[in-house]
Amino acid sequence: MNKNLDNLAPFAEESEELNVIIDTPKDSRNKYKYDEKLGLFKLSGVLAVGHSFPYDFGFIPQTLGGDGDALDVLVLMEEPAFVGCLVPSRLIGVIEAEQTERDGKTERNDRLIAVSSNSKTHENIKTINDLNKTLVEQIEHFFISYNEAKGKNLKPLGHFGARKAKSLVEDGIKIFQKTQKK
Repeated sequence: MNKNLDNLAPFAEESEELNVIIDTPKDSRNKYKYDEKLGLFKLSGVLAVGHSFPYDFGFIPQTLGGDGDALDVLVLMEEPAFVGCLVPSRLIGVIEAEQTERDGKTERNDRLIAVSSNSKTHENIKTINDLNKTLVEQIEHFFISYNEAKGKNLKPLGHFGARKAKSLVEDGIKIFQKTQKK
């Protein structure tokens, strides 16, 4: 196990910034996933030709979402980071969504949206409503088509701001903590 990731809090104590671990860099067709048992990142899939991640994609340590995985975050910043990079970020919103698996099982799989705390281009973005509407639609479309290519269906339920996003992270922390007590 990676002791650094196992001990990394979801929020930095001194700044309240969100700790996001990048598992798939911007513009990558390769999808990586952190393997807790091995303590490293491994290739989990390759996107179809012409598809790539529009921004860095990662997860929040010590959280769990409705799908049983750590909460997912798309991080807006100028240049791609690398797999395993810690990117201090500011939550700006969430695309709430239901995901239907190939077996017909439906579960929540919300997509948190954040901005890198070091981003100069996006430093004035405080909420998802500050983003261009077309950009939000394109991000949503990416997640829909990404799931379709995997034989899954993603149904967006709405876009919400930073307060709702932070509430989902706090819920994810509580769910994670309950699993650790077992």
